[in-house]
Formats: sequence, C-alpha cells, structure tokens
Amino acid sequence: MKREVAVLVGTGSIGMAIIRRVAADKHIVLADYSLENAQRAAGILQDAGFECSTVECDLGNHDDILQLVELATGKGPVTKLVNAAGVSPSQATVERILQVDLYGTSVLLEEFGKVIAPGGSGVIISSQSGHRLPALPQEQNEALATTPPAVAAAVSQRNHRHAQGLPILKTVQCVARHV
Repeated sequence: MKREVAVLVGTGSIGMAIIRRVAADKHIVLADYSLENAQRAAGILQDAGFECSTVECDLGNHDDILQLVELATGKGPVTKLVNAAGVSPSQATVERILQVDLYGTSVLLEEFGKVIAPGGSGVIISSQSGHRLPALPQEQNEALATTPPAVAAAVSQRNHRHAQGLPILKTVQCVARHV
C-alpha cells in the first residue's frame, strides 16, 4: 500500500513549519516556483527523517498545477494540501498577483479537490498582504468561491486593464459582480 501524501506549495518558512506538523509518516511533495528552493527544503526535511519529492511549479500556470497533481497522486493518496505560495504588491504587478493569488489558488483548489482522499484536508496560508483589504460582503465571498478560475481570471484581467490605478479591491468586486 502506498504511503499517504502531503503537498506543500511554496517552500518558505511558514509552509515548512506547517508541513512538518501535518506530514508525519507521509510522503511530502514540495512544489515551488524555484526548484532550487524546493530542493533545499527537501534536504532540510530529509535530514529530519521525512521522505520527499520536489517539483518546480508556478502557481499561476495551470499546466504546472496539473503536473503537480499528477506527481502527487502518483506517490499515493493525497490527504494534505498546504498552499503557502503567493505574491504581494511589493513583489509583483497587479496582473501577476491576480494570476497567482486569485487564479492559481482557485485552480489548485479545483484540481486537488478532484483527487484529495476521503478525509483529506487543505489549508491556504496568506501573509499580511492577504489582510490588507477589508472583509468582503457575503455575496462577493460566495461569488469568488464559486466562480470557475478561468472566468475569474478573465474578468479580473479585463477589469484591471480598464481600471488602471484603482485598488485591487475594485478588481475583486468586479469579478464578483460579473458572475
């Protein structure tokens, strides 16, 4: 019988601390935008007794996410998903933030939702950048939660092009209104 699998996307300190806590006796798949970072994280975890695989994965790229799902499910039943990847306004353009943090996270949840083992769980971690906006009204939360990722990405990109300089909240509100 194959070992259960825990997946970590984004191998920074926060993700590493979480995966160490939830992945005892599991095979860990480490995915990061930088393969070098993923391999460095694997070395640390292997030194602590964990079994790991690594893959380069751009969270803003649908094909990379599908490759990650294929690798993870090939190792065994996926029971844990930790997403600690993302970009902030100090790191990237609005377009890239929407591509990674909105679209990529949506695709990740959608694709792993299809394959996660019964009783499995996932967590999405945000830095303080995820808390810069006020809470959204329930209607907008529901729209964002149920909008297919490709639709949300297309609407957000279109609205951003037409509203240069507006806060990102306006883009999120536009996505919610168009679904």
